Amino acid sequence: MKQYKNLLKSSFDDFKRNKVRTFLTSLGIMVGVFSVVILIALGLGLKNYIQGQFQNMGANLIMILPGSGFTGEGGASFGGQGTVGGVSFDEKDVSKLERISGIDYVVPIFMKNVSVETESEKKIGSVMAINEDGFKLMNVEVYDGRLFGSADVRGSSKVSVLGNTIAIDLFGSVDKAVGRTVRFENQRFKVIGVAKKKGDRQADTAIFIPYRTAYQNINPDKKFWAIYLGVKSDKLIPEVKKKTEDTLLKRYDAEGFAVTEQAELLNSINQIFSIINIVLIAIGSISLFVGGIGIMNIMYSTVTERTKEIGIRRAIGATEKDILMQFLSESIVLSLLGGIAGLLLATIVVLIIRFFFPASLNLVAVLVALGVSSAIGIIFGVFPARRAASLSPIDAIRYE
Repeated sequence: MKQYKNLLKSSFDDFKRNKVRTFLTSLGIMVGVFSVVILIALGLGLKNYIQGQFQNMGANLIMILPGSGFTGEGGASFGGQGTVGGVSFDEKDVSKLERISGIDYVVPIFMKNVSVETESEKKIGSVMAINEDGFKLMNVEVYDGRLFGSADVRGSSKVSVLGNTIAIDLFGSVDKAVGRTVRFENQRFKVIGVAKKKGDRQADTAIFIPYRTAYQNINPDKKFWAIYLGVKSDKLIPEVKKKTEDTLLKRYDAEGFAVTEQAELLNSINQIFSIINIVLIAIGSISLFVGGIGIMNIMYSTVTERTKEIGIRRAIGATEKDILMQFLSESIVLSLLGGIAGLLLATIVVLIIRFFFPASLNLVAVLVALGVSSAIGIIFGVFPARRAASLSPIDAIRYE
C-alpha cells in the first residue's frame, strides 16, 4: 500500500511541476469522456421519454399506425403531425373497429402545432384532437373544471381542455383558465378544464379538443394519423389484433398500415436505441482515442526528459518493475484526471439540458467513463513505461 501511495505522490509532484502540460494532456481525455457521457445521456433520455409516453397509456394497448408503423419506413412518429406515407385513417375505420368484440375503447388521434392566443399572450401549442376516451388512454385527470365528454364530441363543441403547463403559460395560473377563451386557426375555444400535471411534456403542453370539432378548420381532411385500441384483457390482445388487421385489410393494402402491440413497440424502441447508443459511443470514442495518443506522446517526451533521473533511480536500487509502475501510474492518473473532469462537466451540462430535453445520466455511464479513462491510461501508457523500464542505468545516467 505504501508503494502505491509513493507512486501517486510522485505522479502528482510531476504534474505540479508541469501544470500546463498536464492540463493540455488531460484535456483530450476530458473532451472524449464528456462527449461519450453526453451522447449516452441524450440517447438514454430520449429512449426513456418515448418509453414513458407509451407506458403512461397503460397496458393492453394496440396501436394502428400508417405505413410500416412506428419504426418502419413511411410510418408515423409518436407525437408527430399527420402521416408520412401509408394510409390516412378516417371515421369509417373508427366505426368498424368499435364493433370488434374485446375492445374497451377506440381513440382516433390527430395532432397539429398551432399558434395559440389569449387576450394578452401568444404561445406555440400542440392541439390534440381526440374523443372522450382519449383522456383514459393517456391517464389525463382533471385539475379544474371538467373534461369534455361524448356529447361534446358528437356536437363538435368548440371547447378545450388545457394541459397544466400550457394553462400557466397562457393565463399565468391554472386557477385562472377555466371559462376563458383561447384562439387558434381562426377559431375561438372555451376552456372548460385544466388537466392535472403529469410530468409528461406532451400532455402538459397539449390543448385537447373534440376530434370532430377539428374537422371545421384544423383537420378539414377528416383524417387521423393513428388509432389506439384499449383491449379489455391482455389475453384478448392476439385475437383483437387479428380481427383489427382483417377489418383494415378490407379497405387498405397490408403495406399501408401496421397493427402493433404495446410490448412489440417497446421492444422495437429498445432495439433501435441499442443501435443508436453503439453509434454514439463509437463517435465519442474517436475523441478518446485521440486523447489517448496525446497521453502516449507526452509520456514518451516525459521519459526522454527524465532519462537521467531514471538512470539514477536504477543505480540506487530501483527495479525495472518500479520504473514501469511509476510511469504507468502517471499515465493512468493523468487519464483519470481528464476522465473525472469530463464526467463532472458532463453532469453539469446534463442537469442544464434537462430543463429543455429529457437527458438521463445513470450509474452505468459513470462507471463506463471512469473505466474507459483508466483503460486508456493503461493502454497508451504501457509502451512509454516499458521504454523507461528498459533503459540501461549507465546509458541513462550519461544521457544529456
